[in-house]
Amino acid sequence: MLGNCHLEQCQDFVYPEGNISQDASCEKGIVRRTGLAAGIVRSLHQIWKAEDISKSTKVLLYKTLVQSIILYNSNVTVKENHKRKLSVC
Repeated sequence: MLGNCHLEQCQDFVYPEGNISQDASCEKGIVRRTGLAAGIVRSLHQIWKAEDISKSTKVLLYKTLVQSIILYNSNVTVKENHKRKLSVC
């Protein structure tokens, strides 16, 4: 209870810095970030194939739009298997 409001407990909560889960695992946050990054890669398919866009511009787009999502909040302590998943992605 908070004042007169009844608060429900949830299993997971997404907030800007990542996911908070009841089991204190970062697994769902990593899965979420890699999924978001993969979606961006797919949506930029035409950009990657475009011959009139320079490789340096494509690399800049990758670093800005994809890599930033994968590495977001990566300064937190993560398990070795999570590091591998992020590295593979």
